Amino acid sequence: MYADIIIDITHEKLDKIFQYRIPDKLKEDLRIGMEVVVPFGKGNKETKGYVVSFSEKPGYDPEKMKEILCVAKESMAIEAKLVALAAWMKETYGGTMIQSLKTVLPIKKKEKIRQKRTLLLVSDREEAQKKLDWYLEKNQKARARLLAALLDSPRLEYDFAIKKLNLSATVVKALEEQGILKTEVSQVYRSPVAARKQSRREICYTKEQEMAIRRFREDYDRGERGTYLVHGVTGSGKTEVYMAMIQKAVEKGKQAIVLIPEIALTYQTVMRFQRVFGERVSILNSRMSAGERYDQMELARTGQIDVMIGPRSALFTLFPDLGLIIIDEEHEPSYKSEQVPRYHARETAIYRAKLEGASVVLGSATPSLEAYYRCRKGEYVLLELKSRVREGNLPHVWIADMREELKKGNRSIFSDQLRELIQDRLEKKQQTMLFINRRGYAGFISCRSCGHVVKCPHCDVSLSVHRGGRMVCHYCGYEEKAVTACPVCGSVHIGGFRAGTQQIEEMAAREFPGARILRMDADTTRNKDGHEKILEAFADGGADILVGTQMIVKGHDFPGVTLVGILAADMSLYSDDYRAGERTFQLLTQAAGRAGRGREEGEVVIQTYSPEHYSIQTAARQDYCAFYEEEMSYREMMGYPPAAELLAILMTGPDETKLILAAEYLKGFAERLGAAGQLAVIGPASPYVGKVNDVYRRILYLKSDKYDMLIKAKDKLEQYIEINTGFKDMRIQFDFNPMNLF
Repeated sequence: MYADIIIDITHEKLDKIFQYRIPDKLKEDLRIGMEVVVPFGKGNKETKGYVVSFSEKPGYDPEKMKEILCVAKESMAIEAKLVALAAWMKETYGGTMIQSLKTVLPIKKKEKIRQKRTLLLVSDREEAQKKLDWYLEKNQKARARLLAALLDSPRLEYDFAIKKLNLSATVVKALEEQGILKTEVSQVYRSPVAARKQSRREICYTKEQEMAIRRFREDYDRGERGTYLVHGVTGSGKTEVYMAMIQKAVEKGKQAIVLIPEIALTYQTVMRFQRVFGERVSILNSRMSAGERYDQMELARTGQIDVMIGPRSALFTLFPDLGLIIIDEEHEPSYKSEQVPRYHARETAIYRAKLEGASVVLGSATPSLEAYYRCRKGEYVLLELKSRVREGNLPHVWIADMREELKKGNRSIFSDQLRELIQDRLEKKQQTMLFINRRGYAGFISCRSCGHVVKCPHCDVSLSVHRGGRMVCHYCGYEEKAVTACPVCGSVHIGGFRAGTQQIEEMAAREFPGARILRMDADTTRNKDGHEKILEAFADGGADILVGTQMIVKGHDFPGVTLVGILAADMSLYSDDYRAGERTFQLLTQAAGRAGRGREEGEVVIQTYSPEHYSIQTAARQDYCAFYEEEMSYREMMGYPPAAELLAILMTGPDETKLILAAEYLKGFAERLGAAGQLAVIGPASPYVGKVNDVYRRILYLKSDKYDMLIKAKDKLEQYIEINTGFKDMRIQFDFNPMNLF
C-alpha cells in the first residue's frame, strides 16, 4: 500500500502530491486526513504532511520510494478533519484532491503579523524627574519631551510618541538603554468588524420560539447532534432562535459558524449578534484583505472568538471545537459553489458536523424542497415558527394583473395601484422597497396580452431565445423557430423583458420627483463597504425608496418599510430551469416579508402577467405547504430533485466537431452504465451560451433515484475520460443537482 501525501499545507505548496510507502506497523491505523512525519527533500528532513489518498499501485520505482516515519504526535486536529472533509468533497462532487484542498484550506500563506508597541516608564518618578532636569540642563530637548510625556502618562503608544512628540527611534532607544523606559510589543489583529457599543436588551420569546429552543437544548444536553430545519414565516424571529442555540453551544465550550447567503446581510447580522456575544463575533468574506482574512482565521483557531459569520466560504473556519453550524436562508442558490468542486454548503456542513460532533441548523421562511422533503422523510427535525414576533401581522398582498394594465393603456412599469400606494407612503413619510426580479433576464418569451409563455413540449421548462431566430430547450436540445405573434391569442405584444435597476430608478425619479431614491445592485455595491453604506443610509431614513435586485429582499429588517413593490414577478417564473417555480415562490415570499416589520401594517404589490400561477398565488398567501405539495407533484412526475437525483456534465473544448462527437461517445458510455434501468440519460444539448471566448460547450444530464448510483457513474465516467485520448483537449465538469444551468 502507498499513501499520497500533501506537504506543508498551511503554505502555498498545494500544487503537488508526493507518494510514500506505508510501513507494516501503520497499515491498520492510517486514515485519510491524518498528519504524518515523512523524510522530505535531498537531506531527508523530517517534515509533516497529510494523507490525502491511498493506492495499491506505485507511481514510480518502489525501490526509490521513501517510507512514512510515523503518525505525528501533536497533530493539528482541525486541519486533519478539513483534509478528511476535502477527500469526501472530491469523492462526492468530483474534481481533484488539490481543488478540494484549496477550497477547504483557503488560508495558504502566512500574512505579516501586525504589532502594537507601547512605551512604559520603568524608572521611579523621583529618578525620572532628576533625569528630566538633567536633559533640560544639557539642552537635550527631544529626550526631555519624551520623558516629560511619560511622567504625565506612564504608558504611551509608540506611534503616538514618534509622531506627536516629533521624535526619532534613536531617542526612544537611548532612554531604553538608560533603563528609563521599556518597549512592550503585542500582536494586533486586523478587524473587519467596526466595534460598536451595543446595549443588550432582554428578549421575550414567543411560545413557538421557546418550543424550538427547548427541543434543541434538550437534544444538545443529551449529546444528540442532529440536523434541524427552522421553518418560520418572515419576521418570526429566527435569528433570536439561532442566538439562543449558539449560547447553548458556547456554554458547552464550543464554537459556532453562521452562514448567510449574501455579503449584504453581514452588517445587520453582526449588529444583532454583537448585542449577545460582544467582541467574540467576527466575519469572513471575499471583500476582506488577505491580512484581515488571515487574522480572523487565527482568532478562530486560537479560540479567541466564539462565532464566525459569513457566506459559503466561512464554512471552513478553523475552529478547534466546532459545536454548531447555522445556515440562514438555506434555500439560497448562492450556497452552491459554481467552481470545482461544485459542493453544496448544506450537505458539506452536515458532513463536517459529522466529523466534528456538531449540530446543523437550517433556517428559512421558504425552505428548499430538498430540506423540507428530508423533514418529511424524518432525516431532519422540523421546528416551526408560524407567527410573527410582537404579534405583528403578515402584510396584505395585492396581485396586479399587468395584462389588464395594458388593456387600460398603461404601458408604464408601475401599475396604477402601485403608483398610488407609493405616493401614499411618500405623503405619510414611510419607506418603500422596489424589487426588480432579474433572475432569468435573458430567458423566456411571453405574451404581454394573455401571459402565455412558450415552453418545451418535452421538459416543462421555457424555451430560450438564441441568435438566428431560434428557441432552444437547454435540457433536451429541442428547438423551433422564434415566434413573432402569440400562438394562443395572436397578439404581437410578445417578447422579453428589458428593464434593470437603473431604468427603474430613473422611472421612479420621473414619476415621484420629490422622492429620495437609493439603488442597490452589483454596480452600486462594488466598493468594499458599498452594501453597508447603502443599508445604513436607508435604515437611518436617508431615502424614501430603495430600488434593488434580490440582494435587498434577503433577511433585511427595516421597520420603516410599509410597502414593497415586486416588478416583473414572471422573470424567474419562466426561466429555462426546472427550479423556476420554486425560485419565484421564494423570491416573492422573501420580498413580501420585508413589509410591515415595524408597528405599521405592511402592503405588497406583485406585478405579473401570470396572476393565476400557483407560485404567485401561494406566495401571496405565504402558504409554503400548499406550494410544496403542488411543486413536488411536478418534480415527481418529471423525475427532478428531490424526487430523483440529477447529474449535469458540462463539456467544453476549442473544436466544435470533436466536442459534439465526444459528447455522443460519453452519452453512449453513460447509457451502457445505465443499461439495467438505474440511469436515464438526457442530451447532449447546447447550453444557453454555446460558445464562450472561442470555447464550445455541450451538456449531458444523468438521472437516477439513488445518489450513490450517480457517484459511481461519475467515477466510471472519469476513468473512461482518462483512458481515452479523444477527450484530452476538453474540460469536463460534473455538477450534482445543479442550482443553475451552465
